[in-house]
Amino acid sequence: MCVALPGKVVSVKGRKAAVDFSGNIVEADAGLADVEVDDRVLVHAGCIIQKLSKEDADFMTEFADYIRELEG
Repeated sequence: MCVALPGKVVSVKGRKAAVDFSGNIVEADAGLADVEVDDRVLVHAGCIIQKLSKEDADFMTEFADYIRELEG
């Protein structure tokens, strides 16, 4: 199963953005969404597919953490 995860944009250079996932910085293609530094985004398969509100991104992160806890 593939899941899109929320992250925070820390830099943008052209069509590439550096996205922070809880301290893990990953380069993502920003060609599908107009993003800026500090935007919360959903990334799937190396592409930013959507911008999120801070509240939605925080909720998704907390939910993913909860699921990981259930898995043990």
